[in-house]
Amino acid sequence: MGEPWVGHRAATAAAAAAAAGAVRQALLPACCLWSCASCAQIPEDPVLYPATSSSLPPHPTHSLLSLLLQTMGPLVFLLMLLKSLTQYPQPVAEGLDEETRLRMEVREKHLEWERLQLEQEVEQHSQKQVQLLQLLAVAVLLVYIVVLGFIGWQSFLRREEDEEENRGANEEEAGNVAANEEDNVGNEAVNEAEIAANNAVAIAVQEEDDFDDRVGRVIMQRIQWPVQDLQRGCQWTMNLMDNYSLYFCHVLSNSFYPVLQRAIGVGSAFEGWSPREQDVVYRMLIPMTPPRGHSFHLELDSAGQRHVRNFRVRVQLECTCTREQQAENMLCFLHHPEEELRRNQGLSLLHTLCTGSYLDVQKTARWFYQLVRAIWPALPQSHNWHLVLLPSTRSCQFKVTNGRESFRIEMLFGVRRDDSAVFVSSQTREAHTANTIWPESYAVAEVEFFKHIARQAPPDSLHLKCLQFFTRLPLGFGFSTYTMKTIVMHLLNVMPVSLWRRRDLLERLQDIIDSLRLCVQAKRLNHFIVGNQRLPQDIHLPADVQTGGTYNLLLRLAQEPDAHAQAIHEYQVLKKWYKRILLAED
Repeated sequence: MGEPWVGHRAATAAAAAAAAGAVRQALLPACCLWSCASCAQIPEDPVLYPATSSSLPPHPTHSLLSLLLQTMGPLVFLLMLLKSLTQYPQPVAEGLDEETRLRMEVREKHLEWERLQLEQEVEQHSQKQVQLLQLLAVAVLLVYIVVLGFIGWQSFLRREEDEEENRGANEEEAGNVAANEEDNVGNEAVNEAEIAANNAVAIAVQEEDDFDDRVGRVIMQRIQWPVQDLQRGCQWTMNLMDNYSLYFCHVLSNSFYPVLQRAIGVGSAFEGWSPREQDVVYRMLIPMTPPRGHSFHLELDSAGQRHVRNFRVRVQLECTCTREQQAENMLCFLHHPEEELRRNQGLSLLHTLCTGSYLDVQKTARWFYQLVRAIWPALPQSHNWHLVLLPSTRSCQFKVTNGRESFRIEMLFGVRRDDSAVFVSSQTREAHTANTIWPESYAVAEVEFFKHIARQAPPDSLHLKCLQFFTRLPLGFGFSTYTMKTIVMHLLNVMPVSLWRRRDLLERLQDIIDSLRLCVQAKRLNHFIVGNQRLPQDIHLPADVQTGGTYNLLLRLAQEPDAHAQAIHEYQVLKKWYKRILLAED
């Protein structure tokens, strides 16, 4: 009985093992049917897989199974086994739960592994970020250290500089203290030295001014001034002409000759200088206005469009019929017969002082001679002075003497242009001038300019001395007295009058001689009045004179090469005389 049971139990164990394998194959995946490194080893259940030899007492069903196996065939055994499993599902169910639990544990292990992998990746990423942050922190720290080091170095340098300045300040303060002590000791000496230095500078400046003044004084002594007192001579001449004017008005009041106005002093004497030393000429310009029934019309001479503008004075008769009742003895020259006019009234100006319809200069000059000679005995000056008429064709010249002194007077006459300082006068600068030609004269405007300068100049101004100086020089054709006067007027118009004192005399003379040299080189010297828009406003000029083009006083030098060469030679001679006079080598 014993051996069959053993065999039956072995067969039963084999069948159970086969059933367990089938169940495992059905519940677990193929990869888990065999033991692997990734799956945990599941211990076999001792209940399902009993050992072949055991000391435990046999189960109550064992005897039943043995009997069935002996009596029934294998098929019956399988049916019974299935029924047994159905009736006792607990062991199988427990196996299935164990498998599920194992799967869950495996899943948990897998998830745990993935979690560990993720944590490891996160940790590695965090480590990289930490490393970057550490590198950044190290870089910032290094920059901070460098900045702190630079600031510290700057602070060190500033401290060094401050200490150096403090040491220098202390030394300077110590030096100042010592200097102050020395200054306090020698303050009076320093003040005396400063005063002495200032005095020395003032003395040097004064000596320089004194030297220039002495030079100017020496030069003035070499300038030959007119013997006659110009101011007194001008005053005496004006008194004489005022007396003449009174008689002119009385004698000519009812005539048809030009009406003579108060005389105007012109020329060098009334400007304050004179080219002559002994016999000074006092020129007087007497303005003329038309008489009753006449009018003057100035016509520019078309044939004289040269550097001097010439005019003709056309005399025109005016109708006086409307005024016959107001003037009993006035007959109209236009509407009365000539015989009646000649018998009852007298001839018009056209029949006395005109050539044709134009005023004649020479006839007018002869008429002035007659007036001067006729009126002289009635003047108070005739009791003590003697009148001597001098020949002239375009003016009235005479001399009055009293045995001790004499005055030479030239009476010019002219017609004023509008209400300006420009006249057309009998004076001419050209020879062989026609009798009906009246050159444009700027003598009154030039006198007004010198009066304007005299009002602004200091009392010791020597601008007239400079002009007088060059009258001693041997002036040739190219350098007339009027040429030198024009140069001086240009300089006076552009230079302050304060620069014409005695200490500036040498410099001003040099300016004049240098200006002459430049004019000779350029072959040009502009007229001072014509076209000069920088004249003082109190000098009234016609619009065509002030705004028109100027003309060249040295035009001949530009037109004739021989004249220019001669002018250069004359300038060299003039310069030698200039130096000889300054150096007193006469």
